[in-house]
Amino acid sequence: MTLLSTRGLSKHFAGLRAVENVDFDLPEGEVRALIGPNGAGKTTLVGMICGRITPSAGRIAFDRADITALPAHRRIRRGMAYTFQITSVFARLPARENVALAARRRLRGAEADAVVHEALDRVGLLDRIDQEAGDLSYGHQRLLEIAMGLAQAPRLLILDEPTQGLSESEIAGFTALLRDLAGRTTVLLIEHNMSVVMETADRVTVLDYGAVLAEGTPAEIHENAAVQAAYLGTG
Repeated sequence: MTLLSTRGLSKHFAGLRAVENVDFDLPEGEVRALIGPNGAGKTTLVGMICGRITPSAGRIAFDRADITALPAHRRIRRGMAYTFQITSVFARLPARENVALAARRRLRGAEADAVVHEALDRVGLLDRIDQEAGDLSYGHQRLLEIAMGLAQAPRLLILDEPTQGLSESEIAGFTALLRDLAGRTTVLLIEHNMSVVMETADRVTVLDYGAVLAEGTPAEIHENAAVQAAYLGTG
C-alpha cells in the first residue's frame, strides 16, 4: 500500500522554483533515500510533506487522505515524525525528559517510561539518560532527536541528514538501526553519506533543481549516468 504520495507538488520563493511539479510515491514499510546536490530542494520537499512549508501548488496524500491543508501538529497525530537538519532538542532537560515529551503524545506512566528506555537504548544513549541534552555532543543530540522520533511510534519517520556530526561508530550504529526499522516503519531519509544510502535504502529518489531526476534501487542509481553527472561527480 502507498502510505505517502504527492502530485504536482511545487514551491516557489519570490520567483525561485525550489521544488517543481514533484510526483512521489512511498510504499508502506519502505526505506526511501532522498538525495541530490545542495540546493536541489530536498529539505523544502520534506518541509511541505510534514506541514512546515505551504506548497505553491500540488497535493499531498497520507494513508489515502488528502493532508495538503493540514497543519504540522495534525500530521504528527496521523503518524508522521520529522527530525530536523538542525537539532531541536530541549537543551536544559535531560535526555530522559526529551524523549518522554515525545512518548507522552500517546502514552502515560509506566508505558511511557518503558518506551523512553527502549528508544534511548536503540540509539545507544541509555547510559546518558539523565544527562542534560545541552551537554551532549552534537552527534549525540542528533541521536537523541531520532530517539524522540522513535518514541512516537510513527508510521512515517522523516530523517533530515541524521548522520551529520556522527562518528564512524555512531554511523554504523545508525545504519544498523535503520536495518532494524526496515519493514516495520516507513522511513524517508535525506542523506549525503552515500555509503549509508547504499546500505540501507530500498529505493532512492534523486532531486536536481527541484525536480525528480531519477528513481530506482541503490544499484540502479549508482549506475545512472545522469545522476553521476549531476551528483555523484563521476560523469
